[in-house]
Amino acid sequence: MLEPKRVKRRKQHRTSYDGHAKGNAYVAFGEYGLMATTGNWVNAKQIEAARIVLAKALGKTGKMWVRIFPQLPITRKPLEVRMGSGKGNPEYWVAVVKEGTVMFELAGIDVALMKDTLRKAGNKLSVKSRVVKKGDLAHD
Repeated sequence: MLEPKRVKRRKQHRTSYDGHAKGNAYVAFGEYGLMATTGNWVNAKQIEAARIVLAKALGKTGKMWVRIFPQLPITRKPLEVRMGSGKGNPEYWVAVVKEGTVMFELAGIDVALMKDTLRKAGNKLSVKSRVVKKGDLAHD
């Protein structure tokens, strides 16, 4: 799973995923990308599941870019523990994905296969998404 090698502090405040993305809002590297149409947290397991779907379709010819990284720790307190006595321990890591964020990009394979693969990878994530082409967005 993806997680940071080092962090300055183990526990962080939760970050909002409301609003539009300021960065990663266009296809920068590949030909097609998977863009989030809603905001949510995407955890490391979901990113890995989507990455595996993309890697299987690419084979040795295509290229893939993962443009999100889980850097927000989500903490949980153990079951049946009384209230108080501080914040719980970090359980898993999430990436904060806002509306308009391009999460994955592909290049180097057939266009129909690329679109279908990105759609399948989007089904593994906790955000609604759509496939976008390089140059379709206003920023490109």
